[in-house]
Amino acid sequence: MPIKAVLFDMFDTLFMIRKNQEFYSPSLMRMYRYLNKNGVNVSFDVFEKAYITARDNLYAKADVNLEEPHFNVRVSDTLKSLGYDYNVSSPIVAAATAEFCDEFLTFVYLDENTEELLRSLHGKYKLGIISNFAIPECVDKLLKTHGLDQMFDSVVVSGAVNKRKPSPDVFIRTLKALCVSASETVFVGDTLDADIEGAKAVGMKAVYIQRRIEKAEQVSPDHTIQSLRDLPALLEVF
Repeated sequence: MPIKAVLFDMFDTLFMIRKNQEFYSPSLMRMYRYLNKNGVNVSFDVFEKAYITARDNLYAKADVNLEEPHFNVRVSDTLKSLGYDYNVSSPIVAAATAEFCDEFLTFVYLDENTEELLRSLHGKYKLGIISNFAIPECVDKLLKTHGLDQMFDSVVVSGAVNKRKPSPDVFIRTLKALCVSASETVFVGDTLDADIEGAKAVGMKAVYIQRRIEKAEQVSPDHTIQSLRDLPALLEVF
């Protein structure tokens, strides 16, 4: 059956993150500074400990069902633990999340082959993104900043739907949005567990882009590539 849709993971697939995830501390500091200027009068050390506790408690519950609460939830939980009653819809919480996002984006850059690849596939296949990320607005902003938002027929971000890969929900949601079957779809991602296992579990073909050494245990991709520039020729032979 011919391929009708090509879906991509976002980070470390289409976009790369500098310095091996070193964005976290400066992003957290930027968020803290915003909150501190807006009345959250605790030290950074106290804030950081409260944030880590809130985040870990949140994911201890969310991991059971592969859920992805929006980043605003962890910010709200952090502030409440410090005695500040801001709910998830508070403008202060949303602005703090935006500060984290904006700092994170300074660590993100396009893979050198992304733009050429997408332009070569656009119009030939339906294109989509399925991303595990707690700030969907950050993904939208990144795509718009690079002029790629119009390339995709569907963008599903875990923080927007409260489900994350490898949950079948996010894959099935995307297939329905694109009106294609799993057998007509290829998923491209950089993680064996979330991307490859998740895609294959719903019947998609899966291409693993190897960004690091991972030990394959119970899941094997249909193909492995070292660069996005290898993908177009591969799609012709599925």
